[in-house]
Amino acid sequence: MKKIEAKTLEDALIIAANTFNCSVVDLEYEIIQNASKGFLGFGKKQAVICAQLKTMESKKIKSIAKDSIRDDFLESKKEAQKEQQEKKNKKSAFTQEDLQAIAKVVQKELDALLAMLPYELDGVFVEPYDENTLYVKIDGEDSALLIGKEGYRYKAISYLIFNWINHTYGLMLRLEIAEFLRNQEEMIANYLLPTIESVKLTGKAQTKPLDGVLAHIALKQLREQFPDKYVTFRLNGEGERYIIINTFYHS
Repeated sequence: MKKIEAKTLEDALIIAANTFNCSVVDLEYEIIQNASKGFLGFGKKQAVICAQLKTMESKKIKSIAKDSIRDDFLESKKEAQKEQQEKKNKKSAFTQEDLQAIAKVVQKELDALLAMLPYELDGVFVEPYDENTLYVKIDGEDSALLIGKEGYRYKAISYLIFNWINHTYGLMLRLEIAEFLRNQEEMIANYLLPTIESVKLTGKAQTKPLDGVLAHIALKQLREQFPDKYVTFRLNGEGERYIIINTFYHS
């Protein structure tokens, strides 16, 4: 394989294609480093790849991988259709007035629960987020204490409230504590920029392992960014979750 550096990943691939006198689609390459503009000129990085021509063996492996991805997609498609049907059923179950009434009950119950904690909180605000989701916001002087190190308390609270709301009303949950969720969404959006660039350029990519709520935020953002792509979780050898983005394969 040949190591190639350039200002952008796209430039590196073009150089590699010219070097091997082939099309970009005929290259087999590994991204060693994504390009970075740095800050005020410091920390600027070039895109670095190792590339070579695809071999017959790699093409054969790719063909097998396509079959595997297609099977995974068909299974994922069935699950997505099932989820969509469930959402349609839930959508028809409640009117806007119903959702407002449920939000008031949930807010009252959560106010009573949080009043038992030794924290200075401003209480809870609950309202319908969409036809299938309740938005719950907890704020106040000590609200950040409900997040915990690396968000472990946020995950636990979110899990408990979701299970209650989903079991009782069949609704989903969007929980915001001291702007934690918004900050995490912004952080993940920035983190995914090189991944999104790679997908736009090559049609596929994968993330590094992601944990807990970050994984689900990333999955949601990537599915919104690429509605025509196959986006799902995978597990590595250590049991960590990462996300793959690839092409849909239709039978």
